[in-house]
Amino acid sequence: MVGKRENLVQEKGVNEYGDGVVWFRGSLLGKGGFGCVYLATLKNPTSKYSYFPSLMAVKSAEVSASGSIQKEREVLSNVKGCPDIIKCFGEETTIGENGIMVYNLLLEYGSGGTLADKIKKSGGKGLPELEARVYTRSILRGLNHIHEIGYVHCDLKPENILLLPNGRKGGGGTEFRAKIGDFGLAKREKQSKKRKLDPYWRGTPMYLSPEAVRDNVQEAPCDIWALGCVVLEMLTGKPPWESKSEDILKKIREGNELPKVPNEISKEARDFLKGCFVKKSMFRLTAEMLLHHPFVEGLNDDVEVEEFEEVEDLNDIESILLVSESGDDEFGRGSFSYWSEEDGDCVEDEIESSFDEVGGLEVDEIDQSNEGSISLQVSPKTRQHCPVSFTIHAGV
Repeated sequence: MVGKRENLVQEKGVNEYGDGVVWFRGSLLGKGGFGCVYLATLKNPTSKYSYFPSLMAVKSAEVSASGSIQKEREVLSNVKGCPDIIKCFGEETTIGENGIMVYNLLLEYGSGGTLADKIKKSGGKGLPELEARVYTRSILRGLNHIHEIGYVHCDLKPENILLLPNGRKGGGGTEFRAKIGDFGLAKREKQSKKRKLDPYWRGTPMYLSPEAVRDNVQEAPCDIWALGCVVLEMLTGKPPWESKSEDILKKIREGNELPKVPNEISKEARDFLKGCFVKKSMFRLTAEMLLHHPFVEGLNDDVEVEEFEEVEDLNDIESILLVSESGDDEFGRGSFSYWSEEDGDCVEDEIESSFDEVGGLEVDEIDQSNEGSISLQVSPKTRQHCPVSFTIHAGV
C-alpha cells in the first residue's frame, strides 16, 4: 500500500511539468538549485521522422526561474561538436499544472550514471588505473575543446562527468566513456567583472583552485586544477580534501599545502597530478599539454558513437509532425555561485527568452536569392504560436 502511494506521489511530480511534443516525461533523475532532471522517452521511437534518441535527459524549470538552464543552453550551443561533451538536442516549452510555463532542455542521457557513482561503488578503493586513464583522456579532450572555444567550465567534478556506454565492446578497455556535462556555471574566458573586490568564484569548494579562492580569478587553469582533483579521486576513491567546506577554503586560500598524492599510484599518475596541482596558474599545464602526457597517451578509447542532429527548438518541430504524422542538491556536493548584483544583471542581459503567445502567422519576407529555391521567414513574434521555417525548392 505504501509502495502504491509513493508511486502516485512520484507520478504527480512527473506530470507536474507536462510532456513534450514528441516525448513523455518519465522518472525524476535528480534535482538542484537550477530545477529538476527527468528521464524522457519518445512517444514514437520507431518513427522515421524522429530527430532524437529513444532516451534523453530533460532538465526543466519554470520559465520565470530558468535563467541558469537557458544560460547552459547558450554555452552548449557554442561548444557543440565535441564527442566528449554531453550533447544538447534542443529546447522546448511545455505547459505544466495550473498553466505554468516550463522551460525544458533536452540532453544526452548518461545511462551509466555519473563518475561520482562509479567512484562510490569502488568502496573507497578507487578505480583501476587503466579505467581512470581512459576517463581522464576523454575529460581532457572535452576541456581542450571548451578552452579553445573560449569558455571555462568552472564546476568540473565527478558529479558533472556522465558515463555513456561505449559504441563497441572493449573500447579503451572500459565499459563506459566519460562526457563533461552541467554547464550551468560556465563562463567566457577573461570575462570582465565590474567589481573586482566582490566575491566572484563559482563552483564547488572541494575542487576550487588557489587563484579562484584567493584572487576571485577563474580562467582555464582553474579547470585543470579541478581535473587534478577528479583524477586523484578516481585513483584513490577519496575526495581531494578531507575537511569541511570552510576549512577547505582556508587551506586553499593560504596555499600552504596541496591535495595529498599517495605513493601507491604509478609514477606517470603522480607526474600528471604534479602538472595539475601547480599553485601559480601561469605555470600549470594546459589541457593540450596534458593530452601528450604518458598517463593518457597510447590509449585506444576512440569509439563509434551514434550521432543525432541538434534541433534548435522542439516547438519548431510541431508543425512538421502535424504534416508528417498527424543547499546540497541530489546530484552530490553543492555547487553555487557568488557574484555581485551588477554582474547578475549582465548575465540576465545575455539570456533571451521568446515565449510570446501571439496568434496568427506573419511572413516577414520571401527570399529568392538562392537559385532554385524560395525561403519563407516567419516573424519571431509568431514563431511560438505557429512555428514554421522551411525551404520550398523550385518545381515542387
